[in-house]
Amino acid sequence: MNAALMRLERHERGIHVVRRVNLVAPGRNREAVGEELIAAMAGGEHSAVCHTFSERNVMNVEIGDVTRRFGRTQAVAGVTLETGPGVFGLLGPNGAGKTTLLRMMATVIPPSSGRLRLLGRDPGGYGPRREIRRRLGYLPQNLGYYPGFTVAEFVEYFALLKEMPPGRVPQAVATAIERVDLSGRARTKLRTLSGGMLRRVGIAQAIVNEPELLLLDEPTAGLDPEQRVAFRALLRDLGERATVIVSTHLVEDVGAACSEVALMDAGKMVFMGTPDELTARGEGTGAAGDAPLERGYSAVLATARSNTAAA
Repeated sequence: MNAALMRLERHERGIHVVRRVNLVAPGRNREAVGEELIAAMAGGEHSAVCHTFSERNVMNVEIGDVTRRFGRTQAVAGVTLETGPGVFGLLGPNGAGKTTLLRMMATVIPPSSGRLRLLGRDPGGYGPRREIRRRLGYLPQNLGYYPGFTVAEFVEYFALLKEMPPGRVPQAVATAIERVDLSGRARTKLRTLSGGMLRRVGIAQAIVNEPELLLLDEPTAGLDPEQRVAFRALLRDLGERATVIVSTHLVEDVGAACSEVALMDAGKMVFMGTPDELTARGEGTGAAGDAPLERGYSAVLATARSNTAAA
């Protein structure tokens, strides 16, 4: 068995429902799935699952000049970011570095250099990293799953990985499933669900522990327009109590749900501000886009790439 899943088993600590299963969906890498499960897992004592508003009302993400390299490729190049409670949108084209940045914030991979603090802790240390993971919710771009699980079993699985008190798990699972409008499918096997429904199950597992830091990578992929409207409302509600970071290609989702937005290109932050400020960047530029926010997005990217070419 590979190292990632071996580490997962060592962290089970006697939770009987957590068993060795094949959590690899078609096309998924077993090591990647194991690392995502490790990032979802929680350490520490059961008693600290609930937190007061004052504990949540802090700068939950502090990133200073962070880089990440994969061999000769620099996926993230000197990113600096600070954000507290609210919904933060992370925009950018394919290959911009958004997923790599989220994976560092999810403690799946470490930075190559720079400063990273999450929920007031340095994830470089084993103990702080376990505590961060217990208070974290993470939806990766491609979530592995065991097809034989029902919706409720899958969400319960993640609740137990995060070491929620057993007495709270049934209600927490039911609430998370209800919030993504899948209560009628709670006993349905995952193998029978559509892509959009599976994405909603992934959102449910990410929010089951009421995380203080919620990281969502392309959460609306596969959702129909009605479901996306409902999801935006859920994001706004979650952002009242937690720091929610949403990576997406859909500019309209950012405009409808996010109070702050950043735009990445070629591993760098090329814009950070409000959706209105991003919209203003496109005014009078003739930039491409069907909506004002899209034109702002296009204008910022064009300027960043022009500056890079001239450098």
